[in-house]
Amino acid sequence: MKTYRQSAILDLVSRHAVRSQDMLRRQLAVRGIKATQATISRDIKELGLVKRAADGAYRTAPAETRLPAVTGDRVRRAVVEHLRRVDRVQQLLVLKTEPGHAQPLAFALDQAAWPEVVGTLAGDDTVLVVTRVERSARTIERRLGGWAKG
Repeated sequence: MKTYRQSAILDLVSRHAVRSQDMLRRQLAVRGIKATQATISRDIKELGLVKRAADGAYRTAPAETRLPAVTGDRVRRAVVEHLRRVDRVQQLLVLKTEPGHAQPLAFALDQAAWPEVVGTLAGDDTVLVVTRVERSARTIERRLGGWAKG
């Protein structure tokens, strides 16, 4: 449920100007997701959301404000929690997760801002990772696979 709720939070803040935790709680309730203020507060922290200066709405933190050590741990935790299988096709990686777990994994990868990754695309249970060259894909495949195996 946590993964589903956090995916919904990311979707809401990307589509709407959500200015308070109460507003976020009410919008989650409309989607059938019940959460307490304390839970939403933890989710906001875990997702790295910040408030925009212009209007006070939540958004994801810009890449330049992220700390590499923090995002590295976040990616590793996301991989351990969500990744089930990695398949590589040339410079593309297909990451398989349980249903509803792809978006948090893609978000963690995006937050890491690895230079060899051009971008990610997440569905419900699949993340497509596009790397610049095949060699980078092999390196990331080994890294993610090693983390997933423990």
